[in-house]
Amino acid sequence: MSSLQPTPFPGRADPDQRVAFDRRELGAILTVYGRMVAAGEWRDYGMSFLREVAIFSIFRRAAEHPIYRIEKRPRLRNRQGQYAVIGMDGQVLKRGQDLRTVLRVLERKLIRSVD
Repeated sequence: MSSLQPTPFPGRADPDQRVAFDRRELGAILTVYGRMVAAGEWRDYGMSFLREVAIFSIFRRAAEHPIYRIEKRPRLRNRQGQYAVIGMDGQVLKRGQDLRTVLRVLERKLIRSVD
């Protein structure tokens, strides 16, 4: 009796082909996220790892659209830069090669004048 090999589900992405943030990148993102949570600005986050892009979404409350998205698109590495911060309306706030430089646009939101 011969054994049959199982057939994979059609259209299912191989997990090795997904884009993801590495430990260093997540550390930089979570550092900014932690400061903003401590300031009371942000409440929740979500992560998506797709074939073309890894997305870190930031929410003011859990049941709404993200106020910011931090995206990593490796295919844009040699053109515009693989990291981008995108606002709620879809506008690209900052794009570049260095994640820490791109994240500075979010840290500016934390700086307020004291009266």
